[in-house]
Amino acid sequence: MSKVWRIGVLGFAHMHVNGLIGNFNDIPGIEWVACADTKPSVKSISGQSETRTANIKKALEITKIPKYYECYEEMLEKEKFDIIVACPENVKHGEVAEKIAEKGIHMLFEKPMSASYSDALRMKKAADYHNVKLAINWPSTWWAAVRKAQALVENGEVGRPLKFYYRNSASLGPLEYGQTLTPYEKSMEWWHRESDGGGAMLDYCCYGSCLARWFMGKPAVAANGMRANLNSVYGDADDNGIITAQFPDGIATIEGSWTIVHTGINSGPVIYGEKGTVICDGNKVLIFKERYGAATEIYEAEPIPAHRDNPAKEFINHLETKEPMHITMQPDFNLEAMAILDAGIRSSKSGRLELIKSPHFN
Repeated sequence: MSKVWRIGVLGFAHMHVNGLIGNFNDIPGIEWVACADTKPSVKSISGQSETRTANIKKALEITKIPKYYECYEEMLEKEKFDIIVACPENVKHGEVAEKIAEKGIHMLFEKPMSASYSDALRMKKAADYHNVKLAINWPSTWWAAVRKAQALVENGEVGRPLKFYYRNSASLGPLEYGQTLTPYEKSMEWWHRESDGGGAMLDYCCYGSCLARWFMGKPAVAANGMRANLNSVYGDADDNGIITAQFPDGIATIEGSWTIVHTGINSGPVIYGEKGTVICDGNKVLIFKERYGAATEIYEAEPIPAHRDNPAKEFINHLETKEPMHITMQPDFNLEAMAILDAGIRSSKSGRLELIKSPHFN
């Protein structure tokens, strides 16, 4: 690195904050300055792993971030940062981004870009106006097989992509990975509250919206959406969602669920092209060009270059060299992915096909 980067954290709602902190912590020469949380709409009453209480404790006791502020506005006023890692509730992304940008600080947010297209647009406008960099992290960006599959599709390996399919892997909810929260404890977590931007559609259909936009190679034009709370009645947020997105010359099916014990079939992404099918399978990419039988070609995914193999390295590389960030981290791309997700959410409420929003239709 050509300089010492002063790093802060704003928001501990999303457990992915732990991974992002770890990514930055592994970079020699960075300096942790301070951290703060947003004020939750309801107070979490569990301290189990990956709850916001546990996330804050880990940042202070394990990473040793030297200061914690109860009020993030006070932190931004008193401290000097180069980069803020932001993981607040989805619904607060726009508000937080504007406050960070006003202080001239570059910012890296965890996926999805926000809870709505209009809020995401606030983020982009704030970054542009204050001349700071905005990046959105997607764990799927660092899946080497996904990068290999996209390159094969882009190079015409199976012809023009006609249909895209994605659903998340096995999940029983964001706090069901070894935690034992009671239903009441879950009800006090923002994940299960629609007003905070919780729910499986925002949590998991966001991945499919991002990947569909990337693999299809162009913006979508409309979407249908359906949401339901099938097995999480302690909260009002959905635990299942489906979006079907219409592209100018293709379609995408995107599923998100917190009620999958076992996927049963490959989660994908799967791309159906004019001349064949591409399937991501672990670290391999399978190509099928015959109607029946085994894969006709199998590709091993190449490792991502070590100096750019996580969001912290990628963001700092961009800031130092001016090389473009990976496309899935860029704000303009993320607005187009967010537009699919937003249309799916609006459709789930209206019961009709919803047109995709753009900066000129808001």
